[in-house]
Amino acid sequence: MTMGRRSFLGLPCRAAATAAAGAWLASVPGGARAEGSAKFVREAAWYKKLPAGQIECRLCPRRCRVADQETGWCGVRTNRKGIYYTEVFGRPVSINNDPIEKKPLFHFLPGTNALSLATAGCNFECQFCQNWELSQFRPEQIPARYGFVSPARMVALARKQRSRSIAFTYGEPVVFFEYMLATARASAAAGIPGVMISNGYIEPEPMKQLCQVLGAVKVDFKAYSQNFYRKWCRGQLDPVLKTMKLVRSLGVWLEMVHLTIPTLNDSVEETRALCDWVVSNLGPDVPLHFTRFHPTYKLKNLPPTPPSILERQYRIARKAGIHYPYVGNLPGHEGENTRCHHCQQTVIRRIGFTVVENKLIDGKCPKCNKIIPGKW
Repeated sequence: MTMGRRSFLGLPCRAAATAAAGAWLASVPGGARAEGSAKFVREAAWYKKLPAGQIECRLCPRRCRVADQETGWCGVRTNRKGIYYTEVFGRPVSINNDPIEKKPLFHFLPGTNALSLATAGCNFECQFCQNWELSQFRPEQIPARYGFVSPARMVALARKQRSRSIAFTYGEPVVFFEYMLATARASAAAGIPGVMISNGYIEPEPMKQLCQVLGAVKVDFKAYSQNFYRKWCRGQLDPVLKTMKLVRSLGVWLEMVHLTIPTLNDSVEETRALCDWVVSNLGPDVPLHFTRFHPTYKLKNLPPTPPSILERQYRIARKAGIHYPYVGNLPGHEGENTRCHHCQQTVIRRIGFTVVENKLIDGKCPKCNKIIPGKW
């Protein structure tokens, strides 16, 4: 599979990396400027050598077969004489200190910040991607403005910024698996959990390896429809369902986000089917966020999601037995708040990405003393 999947469009029109993050890094010891692209190259994990110098990638369900000097579908992993390499180890193109609610994770250290990072590349091509300037570009198309940022230096930066977690986010962290794993190991050892914000398109064995060191996983669930995954994301549904079941079975905190796009994945029937699947396969305590779509990237012919559609999905989820459904991208809406499933007391109030009130006492409802699932 060649590198020609995406045409060269020039550098992204809006820089994902901020000047502030560059200043943060400058104040953290141990940094090194990049010395050409070789600085970021490491042998990739999870691949199999094949005859005639080919390899088969075993990281995600695409199982790319890559000939010598060619690159996998994600655009960041290259075969060089029968050895597969990642080209983005220590090469973040965006670093920000975000509220954890922005991920969104609502039941994981609410009211804290997550040092958030991404490299170039993705193993999906969602027509509605809000971070397409990162995900749909190759490393050489985005300047390495931070230089080489080792896992240890990323942890030091998180400490300096008083970040309670490190989030692998924005693009698709599956494609920078090696960097994510090494950073999550270093951060876990420092008492700073790593969180993976992902499309869930990953093979089971690498996901198991990540679950040994991650504190939480949030899956951007596109639609309960194989046709939607194929047409709008160039992926498949079933591997994502399997990933969520695996994460849940291994005891890692899991949340789901469903970006609701008018006419494409917002039907009553599909919402009911999704909620029934979640209750049956993941359990009722997995938070399910229904978030508002805004036109972007290649999908600009549809309007923003009407609030009434999100409210309908919220009601369907509650009726199906989901204990913690949420409405997202509607700042100030009641559906942003966390309510105790047992007594319906509002225990966390939010406005957008801000927690304005947290009544939990040792992770329990102050009214009925029942445990609210999550990491508080």
